[in-house]
Amino acid sequence: MRQHPLLPSTLRWLMSTAFLKLLGTGTFPQINMQIVSFDFGTKKIGIAVGQTETKTSSPLEVIFNKNNAINWDSIESIISEWKPDLLLVGKPLNMDGSDSDIMEKVDIFFKKLEKITRVPCEYVDERLTSFEARQSISELKTNLVDAHAAKILIDHWFNK
Repeated sequence: MRQHPLLPSTLRWLMSTAFLKLLGTGTFPQINMQIVSFDFGTKKIGIAVGQTETKTSSPLEVIFNKNNAINWDSIESIISEWKPDLLLVGKPLNMDGSDSDIMEKVDIFFKKLEKITRVPCEYVDERLTSFEARQSISELKTNLVDAHAAKILIDHWFNK
């Protein structure tokens, strides 16, 4: 049986982000997704988890990098435990929208995360998330500011 020549390109369009957004379903067609987000830093990485079904998120933990190297073992352990459908990474932008100085390192982290996990990854604008996290937890006196910043990334993604 011969396949219609337009079928593969039509299927690609139907599964494309643009088409799904036109349908108003977001980036992925799943109803319930597990999300893990990362607030990247050179010394530590904040991590949070969220659910699309309930639109809830929670700070999970802060991973400390070892000798200026990303602690990939801990990250892979979290991915293995939570089995996310989507990974979010904070995109560090300056207030004018330009890339910040750390963006090059974040981009390397993003690409390796995507490669080793094979889970779809998206950037989320992280401007002021650390500031917002510090304000929201100031009364708790916790050292999980980076994990709360990662939680805020998920909240921003839900509200986009």
